[in-house]
Amino acid sequence: MKRMYPHLCSPIRLGNVTFRNRIFSAPMGATDIATDCSVGPRTPGFYELRAKGGAAAVTASELAVHPKTDASHSLHLDLSVPGCLGSHTFLADAIKRHGAVASIELNHCGQYAGTYLVDKEKKASLCQYGPIDWVRPDGIPVKALTEEQIAEIVKSFGEAAGLCKRAGYGMVMVHAGHGWLLNQFLSPYYNRRTDRYGGSLENRLRIVREVLESVRAAVGPGFPIELRISGSELFEGGYDIQEGCRIAQGLEDLVDLMHVSAGTYQIGFFVTTPPMFAEHGCNVHLAAEVKKHVKVPVATVGALNDPDKMEEIIASGKADVVEMARGLLADPEFPNKVMANHPEEIVHCLRCYTCMAERPTTETRRCAVNPLVGREMEGLDLVPALVRKRVLVAGGGVGGMEAALTAARRGHQVTLCEKTGELGGILREEQAIPFKRAMYQLGVTLETLLKKHGVDIRLNTEATPELVEREAPDALIVAVGSSPIVPKLAGMEGRNVVVVNDYYLRGNQLTDDVVVLGGGLAGCECAIHLGQLGKRVYLVEMRDELAVDCNIRQKPILLEYTHRFATVHTGLQGESLTDEGLVCRNVKGETELVPGTSFILAVGQRSNTAAADALRDSAPFVRVVGDCVQPANITQAIYQAYHAAKDI
Repeated sequence: MKRMYPHLCSPIRLGNVTFRNRIFSAPMGATDIATDCSVGPRTPGFYELRAKGGAAAVTASELAVHPKTDASHSLHLDLSVPGCLGSHTFLADAIKRHGAVASIELNHCGQYAGTYLVDKEKKASLCQYGPIDWVRPDGIPVKALTEEQIAEIVKSFGEAAGLCKRAGYGMVMVHAGHGWLLNQFLSPYYNRRTDRYGGSLENRLRIVREVLESVRAAVGPGFPIELRISGSELFEGGYDIQEGCRIAQGLEDLVDLMHVSAGTYQIGFFVTTPPMFAEHGCNVHLAAEVKKHVKVPVATVGALNDPDKMEEIIASGKADVVEMARGLLADPEFPNKVMANHPEEIVHCLRCYTCMAERPTTETRRCAVNPLVGREMEGLDLVPALVRKRVLVAGGGVGGMEAALTAARRGHQVTLCEKTGELGGILREEQAIPFKRAMYQLGVTLETLLKKHGVDIRLNTEATPELVEREAPDALIVAVGSSPIVPKLAGMEGRNVVVVNDYYLRGNQLTDDVVVLGGGLAGCECAIHLGQLGKRVYLVEMRDELAVDCNIRQKPILLEYTHRFATVHTGLQGESLTDEGLVCRNVKGETELVPGTSFILAVGQRSNTAAADALRDSAPFVRVVGDCVQPANITQAIYQAYHAAKDI
């Protein structure tokens, strides 16, 4: 078989272990962690899904090696906890049985211990330890580790690594990046010690070298050790890529794989975990530079989800391994699809931060486009239907497509009716906004998969009660979506007004001065895009807060970009349009004019309730899903549609 991606699909040997391809699953925090910080019951399935999907290595995260000085709510491996070793053994087994190498990330958070603790009182009462005595920018005091404590932590890394090997992990990753303890010692910003652990680069490297030596002594020769570093801290006072290369050179003799990430806790995770506004692969240049200066294999990471780009990275020598996190949440089968020459079937990550927002919100995991994430123990595979039924899906948006695909994969005879001439629904609108194009691509991919699985797609066909009666399906899934709310503003007639849903069709009609009415997620994203095009953008929102429908991880970066590219007006109710702009009324009842010569309406969506209600009695089994239940997001539509189809 001739591989489309021969370099990406080629095996690599690290230590005495051969990895089946160059796609590794980067560390992602466990789905659930027991109260004693051992592996929770849902966690093995969370990691197993990506092993089954073809990743060469799957790394569990994060194992806190020294709980006495690091109380972040991470995994621990403590033999004093009954069953703790067993829980890790089951986790490693879940990964290994699919041919992947099970790995685990060893870490100490240092002065940022407790970052992920839900118990805020306990978090506030912690003693934070770091290289020096100081007060963090957020006012939390930090106490310098003594040399005795450092020796204890170094020893604990080795002890943890030895236990991980005993549990069945085939590799360990030592975390020395992202602003955690080992990075704090490497950083000239954090480490201003005057003893043998501070000052010169040799001294700042000392603790990391001691940790790696401790780990090697525990796991023995030939056992792969991966070291994760930030190629550059990317903030003033931290080290740059030139220093990052010297750090890599000073540690390469002790590791089998140099994993080059970016950034630090100091500047937030938007560098380490690039948002949708950043270029895919924006951190690859750091790994490429490090690779020029070291002899060991180098891994790169950071919003990579295009196999063509990943192949080029390996083929051109920028890196030897590509690591993915969110991309393998969105589609765990990514590596299998690459190996089988089917890149068109990959469901790409939207970089919407749903996966990251779910942790602090509900203490679980969720993915906008993969309904299995965090719920893997409910079943990794779709079970074929015992009786093949005739299924009709009304609506060709994301919910309808997901429902039709899931039903078809279970073996049902599926017909999908879409009243317009295209599938995709609201996803079609995203093709005009470059940083949201992955959402448009989601619709394209789902359509490809529908055709592969034999779904009868009928465009320009509305699923009316009469049509459903003629078809007489055994089951009907109603996914007729929502429609944009168009406010009745005085003076709209004859003016340059575009509903945000139609921007992809009529965006070229806008002038250089645009008023966007509606500061929800859609309005903010459109305002950012227009500002990036060089237009003068004025965003108007009736509430005091923008983007109330945005998740808590996406929101900070969304607001930063919104204020960068648009002039924001909150607390204003739009009333009429004039040649000068949008006339508004503020909370005091006073009139204000927001200038502009063209207008975008982005005030929200309304469920197509009447259309859904008309179909509720049309078949023996009827399920209503997506925006026609309540306008929300892709996550809700995908999840409801998937499970509706599973219930048939």
